[in-house]
Amino acid sequence: MTVIDIHPHIVSPDTRKYPLDPLGGTQSTWSSERPTTYQDMIKSMDEAGVDKSALVHSSTAYGYDNSYVLDAVAAVPSRFTAVCSIDVMAPDAIKTFDSLLGRGCTGMRLFTTGSTLPDQATFFADPKSYPFWEHAAAKNIPVCMQMKQEGLPLLRQIMDKFPKVTILLDHLARAPFEDGAPYSAAAEFFDLAKYEQVFLKITPSNWGTKTWGKGTPETFFGKVIDTFGASRVAWGSNFPNSPGTLKEILGAAHRAFAFAKTSDQDWIFGKTALTLYPSLVERI
Repeated sequence: MTVIDIHPHIVSPDTRKYPLDPLGGTQSTWSSERPTTYQDMIKSMDEAGVDKSALVHSSTAYGYDNSYVLDAVAAVPSRFTAVCSIDVMAPDAIKTFDSLLGRGCTGMRLFTTGSTLPDQATFFADPKSYPFWEHAAAKNIPVCMQMKQEGLPLLRQIMDKFPKVTILLDHLARAPFEDGAPYSAAAEFFDLAKYEQVFLKITPSNWGTKTWGKGTPETFFGKVIDTFGASRVAWGSNFPNSPGTLKEILGAAHRAFAFAKTSDQDWIFGKTALTLYPSLVERI
């Protein structure tokens, strides 16, 4: 099985070369306590058996400065591609977008909420962001959405307006599962399956920091697979944000999906990632 990680982060301890400028003004705890260089990431990938990674820019360390993730791709193009982040409201957003594409970026991410920005932002649905969405669709660049359930109505507006843009929901948009099957609390999330442009990213954030309550990995992730299809689901480690080694995180993910058919696991742990980031296909 080819294993692709679509949600690891890297942070350099060299703050002179890569100055900190976190979104929200406060650096995330994980990035200050567990800075992981791209060299460290390669070692962790080799230890875990991860073939390739789509490195996700660390917004809670660097804001919109994608220098480090792009330098990592330039240094080890055989193992990495970059998922970058820009200010989509900026007048020069498209110019910046194209500049990053020329430097190894093959994905975008909008950080609309998180540890340093706890509220759900709405800027991604502002008309000023429309040129970004148009460009992402035209360039066939998937857009990761770091968001909460509260943002889903606005996301639907964007998808209705831009049906050709590929959307990848980070951490399943924090869909709730504690109520157990049939997971009525996550009905709005599961309704997104009708949008064929929606893909899902499953990470330890979906269960590592929460109790399952009445839910179980088999019934919840089983419904995710049944509703969206395994070919629209991909695994991401969230390493080093999530605690544990990359090998431990991957092992936990394999155990969580042990119930799934081998063919579905093949999609979740590798083939879907290659659909989203086809440049990685050339590097296998």
